[in-house]
Amino acid sequence: MSTVGEPGGIEALYPFLAPAPVDREAVVTDLCASTRRKADEIVALRRSLVALHAERLVACARAMAAAFEAGGRLFAFGNGGSSTDAQAVAQVFAAPPEPARAVAAVPLAQDVALLTALSNDVGYELVFARQLAALGRRGDVAVGLSTSGGSANVLNAMAEASRRGMLTVGLVGYDGGPMAQEDRVAYLFVVPSASVHRIQEAQITLCHVLWELTQRVLTGET
Repeated sequence: MSTVGEPGGIEALYPFLAPAPVDREAVVTDLCASTRRKADEIVALRRSLVALHAERLVACARAMAAAFEAGGRLFAFGNGGSSTDAQAVAQVFAAPPEPARAVAAVPLAQDVALLTALSNDVGYELVFARQLAALGRRGDVAVGLSTSGGSANVLNAMAEASRRGMLTVGLVGYDGGPMAQEDRVAYLFVVPSASVHRIQEAQITLCHVLWELTQRVLTGET
């Protein structure tokens, strides 16, 4: 592992941490340029998703609203950063700002004791599927997030949700990966990017658009 002072060390990534004197003005200029490039990338990617997914987003929101009207609940799940995003999705559906309508929503990665028990006793690839087997029922909504589209535990959860008659919604990156194959989910939203950062930023935007569209259907605005 490289360290500060070694060729290719941490100062190659963060030059302002280097022990030797650096051109601070050049560093600031580079940081500003990098920030602008990243901001431009995510704005362009988000705009491209309008044309790519607009009709599917509307159709998915209508299906989700119908599920919630019938008493369905939302279960959201993912790994790492996608787990954090899944918790944010559940939060906005379950505790939205007023006067939006709240619906029952559960993030499946919130219970550390349950996750570690299932990982240890059954296997990490089933930590979400086992929870859906116990909690899910026909008419509920399963929202799975994965940057690669190939996370085994997310794929297994989607399969379990489908078997139980749940509405399945998937958000993935790159080319969609295994989740994009064989019609694994009812509504799939692919973010066509090779950057994990841009994918996750765009995925949470798609989730908020879905929430807003669902709210409009629930309140009769559409």
